Amino acid sequence: MNNTLTDTSFNFPKQKSVYKGKVRAVYNINDEALVMVATDRLSAFDVVMPKGIPYKGQILNQIATKMMAATQDIVPNWLTATPDPNVAIGHVCEPFKVEMVIRGYMSGHAAREYKSGKRELCGVAMPEGLKENDKFPKPIITPATKAEMGDHDEDISRDAILKRGIVSEADYTVLEDYTRKLFQRGSEIAASRGLILVDTKYEFGKTKTGKIVLIDEIHTPDSSRYFYAEGYQERQEKGEAQKQLSKEFVRQWLIANNFQGLKGQTVPVMSDAYIQTVSDRYIELYENITGETFIKADVSNIESRIEANILQYLKS
Repeated sequence: MNNTLTDTSFNFPKQKSVYKGKVRAVYNINDEALVMVATDRLSAFDVVMPKGIPYKGQILNQIATKMMAATQDIVPNWLTATPDPNVAIGHVCEPFKVEMVIRGYMSGHAAREYKSGKRELCGVAMPEGLKENDKFPKPIITPATKAEMGDHDEDISRDAILKRGIVSEADYTVLEDYTRKLFQRGSEIAASRGLILVDTKYEFGKTKTGKIVLIDEIHTPDSSRYFYAEGYQERQEKGEAQKQLSKEFVRQWLIANNFQGLKGQTVPVMSDAYIQTVSDRYIELYENITGETFIKADVSNIESRIEANILQYLKS
């Protein structure tokens, strides 16, 4: 249980900088490559939980790697190598300061907003008469501004993004097009596994040559919500909760323990037994999404393993 990676402090040859996000650390190697290390940190309501989740970093990194390979024919991405189960290496990119959130169903944040009486999210209308987890007539894009570690991401409309000059109209048109294409492909992959891709978020950046590429993660349990397709309609008709694979079960546990990341609230203590159930759920999601058995990496000394693999790659 203690063998989790919650922080990194590497110093690689020609390393220029390191950026530490909520769950990843990104090392800049001489402005020639970015080394992204997926830790076992768990973030919910934009707050990093005190304890790591065993194998979570490996699961996120390997799902993202597989999904980038499965979508690179329709959307270019930043990835060039994965020398370690927790590591992705790719092109240096300047990230866009928005997250492209796309929702096929009224779930999670959208459902909470809808229940509060709102019928518009990020400038996009939500039809009357929907129940939680109903399918939208067509997927809606509801962007969020990128947050620094510990700060909340904020909903923002397309008009506000353009008005503030956060993204140019020409670039934003590409981001929207790529987002819809990725969601369509992700939905098809999910359907082939007996799952429904409910909603997800994508992040994009520009390479040195000005090419817009997909960065960060894609279709992982941290960035996406999945339902089991079998029984979905029946559960909706009966008003029952959907059987899902995502991080939402963690959010619901936190809500039940009086935490939603609001000022003055304290993160509830996660017991070792609960942390193990979270790890098991992440493994279950990996196996369902990929259709492959999850193979646990050696975690006897995670940092040393990662460092050795990255150094070997950089030498080659």
